[in-house]
Amino acid sequence: MTKRYWWVIISYIIMQFSGLLFAPLLYILLPLTEHQAVVYWSIISFILGLVVVLFLMKPEMKKGSQRDASTGGEIVAWSIIGLIMAFLAQGISATIEMKVFGITQSSENTKLIMDVTRATPLFMVIPALIAPILEEIIFRKIIFGQLYLRTNFIIAALLSALIFGIIHGEPQHLLVYASMGFVFAFLYVKTKRIIVPIIVHMAMNTTVVLAQFNIDPKELEQQLEQLQAIIFGG
Repeated sequence: MTKRYWWVIISYIIMQFSGLLFAPLLYILLPLTEHQAVVYWSIISFILGLVVVLFLMKPEMKKGSQRDASTGGEIVAWSIIGLIMAFLAQGISATIEMKVFGITQSSENTKLIMDVTRATPLFMVIPALIAPILEEIIFRKIIFGQLYLRTNFIIAALLSALIFGIIHGEPQHLLVYASMGFVFAFLYVKTKRIIVPIIVHMAMNTTVVLAQFNIDPKELEQQLEQLQAIIFGG
């Protein structure tokens, strides 16, 4: 694995744990509640994390795509097919969890995201846009990609999908997360375009959030203004 890839992973880890230091600072320095400080720092840290990761991956983007990589039309087609595959995988794995393992509770991650998004609509940019980009670069392009070079698709997809599931912190729903990770890995190999699993991941997360949450444009505008004030001091 190249040093650049290691720096991407390290940057992602720092981003995930940066709230332990900087959220309390926001709470002290700005007129925010503890909850608001945590949420706003999450938004800021994910944005900064995305900028850093994209900067580190810039040499990869300059290389261009492989000769047999999917074209524009194929990207659209596989994004649609992939979304269907991902939802099917999620549904089948959730059914197995319920019927075989007796797991009936819904995802705590989803509940938490919905609670935070209802209180702070701008938080939606994390699960809908930023997280899918970061996670697909790290778990598919880097982790799966490096394993795929040394093993085969099944082993690489399985290991990277398991890591993807474990990172989400819900061991009882490991099968659901792993099944989706497996689909994302398949899409990456099939199209040779990381943008395809990114699009599918974005679409899945956005669909889940919008299905449970109606956005109030005025409230969203207020949140944007608040975030602008935090970042730029306006």
